[in-house]
Amino acid sequence: MHVIPADLSQSEAPEQLFSEIAQRGLPVDILINNAGFGLYGPFAESDSKTSLAMVEVNIAALTALTRLALPGMIERKRGRIMNVASTAGFQPGPLMAVYYATKAYVIMFSEAIANELKDSGVSVTCLCPGATATKFAGRANMESSRLFKMGAMKSLDVAKAAYRGMMAGKTLVIPGFLNKTIAMSVRFSPRKMVTAISRSLQEKAK
Repeated sequence: MHVIPADLSQSEAPEQLFSEIAQRGLPVDILINNAGFGLYGPFAESDSKTSLAMVEVNIAALTALTRLALPGMIERKRGRIMNVASTAGFQPGPLMAVYYATKAYVIMFSEAIANELKDSGVSVTCLCPGATATKFAGRANMESSRLFKMGAMKSLDVAKAAYRGMMAGKTLVIPGFLNKTIAMSVRFSPRKMVTAISRSLQEKAK
């Protein structure tokens, strides 16, 4: 097993990481872009450095790592990429505006390159879980939000669905019936209503 620590909030980290991987002679057959974090609260009151670091980790690092992994996969005519987004990416997210926006990027980016890589032997899967029982909620300071008070999926169940979807070459994986229903319904609902409901779920439960 090889462990290579890296701080993906630093723009040079993806290049450094792949340079070390190359020096060790390790081919990358599967890339799982799972690094990410959120931040709760009104955007105007948020810490700007933390918000920009979120964009760096959730968007820039994911994009860079994907770009660095693809040439070798395409040359070998095999490979799997999983980008972890969220059901948050299907609607605006008041009180977590930057986080929701970063996940929207991940969904659109993943679907686009999955199409580009059709018949290449390389698959791209975008995982969109809903509330999940991990340390994410604590890091984002949203453990008492209505969304998490409603209940969260077990991380093992999400991981199993993700693995099955990736191995089947699915482009989009949304674990859980309720999450699928919510993600699909927002596409046909008035945007102002979707945004209002999203905010209600983000607010602290009383």
